[in-house]
Amino acid sequence: MCLAIPMRIVAIDGFLARCEARGVEREVSLFLMQETDLAPGDHVMVHVGYAIQKISEADAAEAWALYDEMLETLDGEAGAPRA
Repeated sequence: MCLAIPMRIVAIDGFLARCEARGVEREVSLFLMQETDLAPGDHVMVHVGYAIQKISEADAAEAWALYDEMLETLDGEAGAPRA
């Protein structure tokens, strides 16, 4: 299964962007999004170091809420006894 992470663009330098999510910053390639108008403050979905889709801030927050819910479920299952 592949998973993309929503990140906020902090700065852009050519085809590279510094992106942030939950206090973690990463360098992200914008090469796959050459035809998309991007600016600092925009949100993108990042997969294996590449921005693959521009999304709204609301969609990014919704994705993080879903990821948090999945992690909470996994944490609960980790402590449950197995039959």
